[in-house]
Amino acid sequence: MSARPDKQMTVRANVTRIIALVCLVGVSFVSLFNVMILKGEKYQSLASQQQLYDSFISAPRGDIYDCNMNLLATSATDWNVFITPNGLKGLTEEEAEKIRKTIATGLSEILSIKYDDVYEDTKENDYYVVIKKRIGKEAADKIRKFISDNSDLELTKYIGLDETTKRYYPNDSLASSVLGFVGDDNQGLAGIESYYDTTLTGVAGRVVAAKNAKGTDMPFTYEKVEEAKQGNSLVLTLDSYIQYACEKYLDNAVEQFGAVERGAAIAMDVNTGEIRGMAVAGDFNPNEPFTLSSADQAKVDAVTDPEEKKELRSELLSRQWRNKAVSDTYEPGSVFKIFTAATAVEEKLVNDNSTFTCNHRYVVAGNVYNCHENIGGHGIQTIMQAMGNSCNPAFIQIGQLIGVNLFSKYFRAFGLTGKTGIDLPGEAMPNYHKEENMGPVELASSSFGQTFNITPIQMITLAATTVNGGYLVKPHIVSKELDSEGNIVKTVSNDYKRQVISKETSEKMRTYLEYVVENNAKNGKVAGYRIGGKTGTSEKIAEMLSSGQQGLYIGSYVGIAPIDNPQIAVFVMIDQPTGGSYYGGTISAPAASMIMGDILPYMGIEPQYSEDELERLSVSVPDTVGKDTDTAKQIIQNSNLSYKTVGEGGKIIKQLPEAGSSVYKGGTVILYTDDSSSGNTTVPNFIGLTAAEVNTAAASAEVNIVYSGSTTSSTARAGSQSISAGTAVQKGEVVTVYFTEEAQPDISTE
Repeated sequence: MSARPDKQMTVRANVTRIIALVCLVGVSFVSLFNVMILKGEKYQSLASQQQLYDSFISAPRGDIYDCNMNLLATSATDWNVFITPNGLKGLTEEEAEKIRKTIATGLSEILSIKYDDVYEDTKENDYYVVIKKRIGKEAADKIRKFISDNSDLELTKYIGLDETTKRYYPNDSLASSVLGFVGDDNQGLAGIESYYDTTLTGVAGRVVAAKNAKGTDMPFTYEKVEEAKQGNSLVLTLDSYIQYACEKYLDNAVEQFGAVERGAAIAMDVNTGEIRGMAVAGDFNPNEPFTLSSADQAKVDAVTDPEEKKELRSELLSRQWRNKAVSDTYEPGSVFKIFTAATAVEEKLVNDNSTFTCNHRYVVAGNVYNCHENIGGHGIQTIMQAMGNSCNPAFIQIGQLIGVNLFSKYFRAFGLTGKTGIDLPGEAMPNYHKEENMGPVELASSSFGQTFNITPIQMITLAATTVNGGYLVKPHIVSKELDSEGNIVKTVSNDYKRQVISKETSEKMRTYLEYVVENNAKNGKVAGYRIGGKTGTSEKIAEMLSSGQQGLYIGSYVGIAPIDNPQIAVFVMIDQPTGGSYYGGTISAPAASMIMGDILPYMGIEPQYSEDELERLSVSVPDTVGKDTDTAKQIIQNSNLSYKTVGEGGKIIKQLPEAGSSVYKGGTVILYTDDSSSGNTTVPNFIGLTAAEVNTAAASAEVNIVYSGSTTSSTARAGSQSISAGTAVQKGEVVTVYFTEEAQPDISTE
């Protein structure tokens, strides 16, 4: 028999067991403490990542409106297509392969992407793989149908659609240089979209849902949704009608004169600095911002080297996105004589009786400056006559009266030493002669607008300040900020920065500028309105010296209306024309005149026509459709129009031009009494003809005319027409003919 353990051994064994148990409990406690307390958040997060599916809901950007609440930019609903390949893990290889091939086939066909790319994505070990971003409703509906048609495969476990947003510009290219565009992540990349990106960007929402290890729904329901919040909206100062007019006539001028470096046009409220229109020729469609124009794409296609092709494409894209009105500087030329005259008048250095002599040449510190008047110069002139003649020697003399100190003082006062602060990205800094570096030669050239650079937005701001009573305005694009419910959360101030010149000087300058248009810059005239303005033509000297090219010019013009009560200024710049003409009075003033001719009546500014203008005034075609033939004829005659009937019917079923069209007095209205056709006619070539000759040619071709521009002068000739010569049109069609005069040279050279 074995010996039984004594009491001491039993106690020792129990103590050992207790110690072992305590140690085991202690180790377990320490492990639990480490997992639950010290690293609790970490393990909870890891568990959540395995069990919860976290998805962001894209927030729509705020809308952008024009000043009349017309929609310019908005966010539309789109969808991101994703798959959950991790969900295929529990299937047999045969089942998984069938689903992979089905998904790859269906999505590649619907989304027009490569089958192999989708198939490879189905092999990923992930819960969420995006196949394609931002598909439209039509494609999303096709995917839903595809899933439904393959319900036996339970594709809802493996294919999903996440709602997102896409930026949409309903007016295509209208104001694209101002609006800009967004990237794939809905971040603003240019224009207003970039400058106000923080304001327009909303707060993304979030969906947290329970998932199992395969990435599919848990047998119980858990979902937490945080709704996305739309960004704030913006109301711009732009007016869509004025913007359209700026773009239309600028594009026409750039095309007509073959401007290599495009052009810019700005319409500004002179009293508030609000930008009503801002156009850059050769703009883009912000719905497809990475698509080049056909002409630029042809340049890219002509390059064979891949790196050179890529570099050229990038360069051309940047060029089409660039807002020339804000981001480019130029030598203003004779337009800048507005500044020199205003400064001299304000400082009482000149008055209406002051005279300046021009003998064609003027010498400063050994530098010879020639006047554009090649035969003997302008002789003795007052300051108003010198403005009209755009005489460089006279303005050099005025600049000498001002002197370096005062010239620099007013250069600062007019805001020309820094940016205007307009709320658009990429505003360029001016490049000018600082006071300590300005000698007599620099003063001479600066006095007529050469050898320094400013931006177009600075030039029109200078003009506005000169005529509005002397107050420096701050140009701006945004007027209000709205929350998601349409409540105003911020209003932009129209306050002036400071008063630069007196009201008396401003009134005097308005007189001078009206004289310029009435006597010299006649292409800036608008029938029925008193207009003031100044033309300018400058040589691109730096570029000519660096490139060795000759004859590189910029033609510009700024007009103000009505000059007796200024409300709107229009600036037009044509950069590097190649069509023969390059004077600002020939290439830029007509475009500005046409813009004003459209927008002044729209703004509610009533015209006051002279007797000569009334002779050329167009009339509105009355409505005769449905009337009997005799009544219709009488209505037409009562409107100072003639008629021609087509057909044998007793009632008018159609007329050309249509009711409400504007045509020249004495024009012909074609009245149709049955389905007979009067046939087509060919638009004549009116270019170079006088108003009387145009009228004769139009009558012969049976087309109607609307006269525009300087039609009352005996020297005026047709400079452009709305429908090209040789175009086949229906008889009775309306053609607008714009008349111009041979512009007086206004070139600023060294």
